[in-house]
Amino acid sequence: MNQAVTTTDTATSAPSRLGARRVTSGYGQTTVLDALDLDIPTGVVTTIIGPNGCGKSTLLRTLARLIKPSSGHVVLDGADIASLKSKQIATTMGLLPQSPLAPEGLTVGDLVARGRHPHQTWLRQWSSDDAEVVDAALEQTGVRDLADRPVDSLSGGQRQRVWISMTLAQGTDLLLLDEPTTYLDLSHALDVLDLVDELSSQGRTVVMVLHDLNLAIRYSDHIIAMRDGAVVAQGTPAEVISEEMLLETFGLRSRVIDDPVAPGRPCIIPIGARRTG
Repeated sequence: MNQAVTTTDTATSAPSRLGARRVTSGYGQTTVLDALDLDIPTGVVTTIIGPNGCGKSTLLRTLARLIKPSSGHVVLDGADIASLKSKQIATTMGLLPQSPLAPEGLTVGDLVARGRHPHQTWLRQWSSDDAEVVDAALEQTGVRDLADRPVDSLSGGQRQRVWISMTLAQGTDLLLLDEPTTYLDLSHALDVLDLVDELSSQGRTVVMVLHDLNLAIRYSDHIIAMRDGAVVAQGTPAEVISEEMLLETFGLRSRVIDDPVAPGRPCIIPIGARRTG
């Protein structure tokens, strides 16, 4: 599979901590990613976009070591991720999968506290330091007042904030979010993405998958566009998003204009069958 990759510099001078080296992976006998090379910029928000079935979630799961490549390898902090212990990965990188489910009746506080499990050992059980980390994660994500409520009683936007809070409680500064706005209305989606933006501004590296292209443009420093298991373009939103790319990658006829709310960033106006009236 050919990869037409446009590599550009994103506004960060730090070396990449996470990347793929000639990675081929998929499910069973089905190959989804084929000899993919990639470096995730450090300290910024990177969003993976592409049509359904192009390999976005497969890439995220492979980077998180949930899928083992059939060839090639994923690099985390200079090491082959396959050589690292699970606890080391869990204290370095947090993953929020699509539509996560909490056990029935589990409270917000108990769920967020589970983020500290990778730090527990037989010799080091729950401590006041763990409690402080959990409290800080609840505070940062604005869900401290929900700590005693069951997770399954919350709204979609509240639940997503709680799950992000759990990943923060892991003490990681590298977050992987698989479609964090799925099933959320626009207001709650913006609320979650504002939180992602805040976390990034504190120096965290965020990699997420989004379907809404205009939200991806608005909230991303770096965009990776995929088609058929390959990276077709990457760079800043202004460098990646064009009418030609959208047509070739998504089959979408559109007009790309300057975002009236965020000048300098593109905004996509799709063209459907009904163009007037």
